[in-house]
Amino acid sequence: MRAGTGTTSRRTALRYLGAGGATITASTLLAACTGVQEAQNGGHAGPFPGTPGWRFVFVNHVTTNSFFVPTRTGLADAAALLGVPEPQWTGSENGNVAQMASAMETAITGKADGIAVALTDDNAFVDLTKRALGQGIPVLAYNADAAGNYPLTYVGQDLYLSGFRMGQRIGQKVTSGDILVGISQPGGNNVQPRLDGITDALKQAAPGVRVRSVNTGAEQAGELNAMTAAYTGNTGVKGIYAVDAGSTAACAKLIADRGLSGKIGGGGFDLLDDTVTGVKSGALDFTIDQSPYLQGFLSVLYLYLFRLSGTLVAPPVTDTGLTFVTKENVGPYATARSRFEGGDNKDVIAMPGSIPLPPASVLSR
Repeated sequence: MRAGTGTTSRRTALRYLGAGGATITASTLLAACTGVQEAQNGGHAGPFPGTPGWRFVFVNHVTTNSFFVPTRTGLADAAALLGVPEPQWTGSENGNVAQMASAMETAITGKADGIAVALTDDNAFVDLTKRALGQGIPVLAYNADAAGNYPLTYVGQDLYLSGFRMGQRIGQKVTSGDILVGISQPGGNNVQPRLDGITDALKQAAPGVRVRSVNTGAEQAGELNAMTAAYTGNTGVKGIYAVDAGSTAACAKLIADRGLSGKIGGGGFDLLDDTVTGVKSGALDFTIDQSPYLQGFLSVLYLYLFRLSGTLVAPPVTDTGLTFVTKENVGPYATARSRFEGGDNKDVIAMPGSIPLPPASVLSR
């Protein structure tokens, strides 16, 4: 399985744990998931029965990164809707896997009622996931998945596919020469599959293009400096791209500041303010929306339903999407300030007079 494709399943997890390592039984999960503990800060949601105050924990790799603002809004919205406490947000500020593992271990020791973890590393969370499941604590992956781990499901973008589609799009504009591609955590399961996808797509679509990856670091504040230094040493590149939110925002600012808009290709991921501004101004040809709000909202919903149903509602693998945002459709992103994309506008946004059709390539499938 390629990291980030989201092909793990509850059945695989339970079968693996039954075969070796920590043992887990249906009765263990059922006891844990039917609310036998005392209700504490619990609530009642819609047609559902009252529940204990189930305490869910999100383990993240860059806890203060702007990308995850809508994710945190989503998880808080879901908790409020379902009448459970807002989940804890913990992990590392700078991609430190050991800190993330420690946070997950603390959640297990503290008998959390469910854990959502960004599986940015293939190995660090395997035993922890087994321990949690063995103690009746459901675990799901969000934002990043990992080969060889066994969460109940994955909620997030198909990362390799998103990179591959991006590479195809780059190849339509840049057919030869070097391009820079910023990556915040080389080797990390949250971003490396995208870079791999870009490289593979360009081998097919534009074999004359050479990818020069730029390690921008996990701390958002330093990514612009890294991209600027890379460009200063390679001013002849035909495009400046990135595979993470902070690096993409840095690309937009670098292209605009150096007066390169329209002269070279540019693009990346997510919807930070500088990125949206860059698409609107033409500094970037595109950015890709992966619906980070849903990564928080659906993760809470899935953990809740898994517990409420006594394990019968198995959470499905969920691809949160791949939407190319270009100058043609950036308008609502630039003006709405939507809570669903990290803004402060909590009002419902009116539907447009018409809804654009999907690309012809999708309709023809």
